[in-house]
Amino acid sequence: MSLRPAPFELSLGEAKFEPAAALRLSQRLIQVGIALSSETDLKRLLELIVAQARELTCCDGASLFLREGDELRFFVVKRNEELRDLRLPLSPSSIVGYVVLTGESLNLPDVYQLPPNLPYAFNPQVDRQTGYRTRSLLTVPLRDPSGNILGALQLLNRLRPDRPAELARNQVAEWSQPFSELEVQVAEALASQAAVAYQNVRLREELKSAHLETIFCLAQAAEYRDQDTAFHLKRMSHYSRIIAQELGLCSHEQELIFYASPLHDVGKIGIPDAILQKPGPLTPEERQIMNRHPEIGYEILSKSDSELMKKSAIIALTHHEKFDGSGYPRGLKGGGIPLEGRIVALADVFDALASRRPYKAAWDLDEIFRFVESNSGSHFDPQVVAAFKRGRGEILEIYHRYQEAH
Repeated sequence: MSLRPAPFELSLGEAKFEPAAALRLSQRLIQVGIALSSETDLKRLLELIVAQARELTCCDGASLFLREGDELRFFVVKRNEELRDLRLPLSPSSIVGYVVLTGESLNLPDVYQLPPNLPYAFNPQVDRQTGYRTRSLLTVPLRDPSGNILGALQLLNRLRPDRPAELARNQVAEWSQPFSELEVQVAEALASQAAVAYQNVRLREELKSAHLETIFCLAQAAEYRDQDTAFHLKRMSHYSRIIAQELGLCSHEQELIFYASPLHDVGKIGIPDAILQKPGPLTPEERQIMNRHPEIGYEILSKSDSELMKKSAIIALTHHEKFDGSGYPRGLKGGGIPLEGRIVALADVFDALASRRPYKAAWDLDEIFRFVESNSGSHFDPQVVAAFKRGRGEILEIYHRYQEAH
């Protein structure tokens, strides 16, 4: 369940802020909060937090620190640089470490003029290395609704409104000024929203990871009985996602196919070992029993109301259908085969042919691509084949990444 963000409130107290400016900031914070709560990708969320922090406070740079045990994971964006991921020890002697450990915001007008008796100090090493001059520095804790501190948001060099449109790196300090009390409140409000959004995304990712582990465990129970491997499941699920992406499916649909495709052969659980592991050709009667595994898989998976399980059931049922109607178990043809079934049919065949098994050698990759091309319109959907060819580079990268040791 998602955590609810606390409502934004700028407590003006006795400070004399322009009411119209405070109102505009409050409205902008509400819009930012909605945007943060809507983001489900962790990297994009972190980028959005630092970008909005810079915009709301008119500062030159922003950094985000996330607590991970005794370390701080450091995401930094300075001016137009890309997001970078670094790590540093969590220590009260650093400014950000002090904020994370105490929960106290620090608004420092000039970090080079700090009194020597403070428990924390500014480290000028990065400034010396880059030629940059940090002056004003605002660091606020990322505090969730329960009061836990997840990290810190750090803003540097609040720029004066009369600054030139373009500033060189060594000119920034000249045109910087201290952060106002209103901007401290804005940063704290944004940090609270960021903490909730970050927790929600992390929770979602943990649930996805748990679901995927469950799916792979269930899928491997069937695959191991067929002397197959977990790597096959990983490869073909990635192939399926790449094909879906090349077909222009939305990211949600791509994700569903990625997580659902490993269960394509779960129905093999219901096939006797004497047939499933037979080293030689199957008799017609045995083949008829083997060809029941898509229906068995569908029966296992279709009882759930989960969108993912419903997708898995469709894939399990239809991944052995062929575009010309000669497949099984129902002899579906062309567009009568669900798209996800047509996608996984190609991904599964490609990986089966590319893999060495006790009863066969692996095919040459170029030979497989020629086979896929020659079976376009018969075994495979021509549009799926075209998407497969467009994603060839990514597919080969996945093939080489997930290789079992023989």
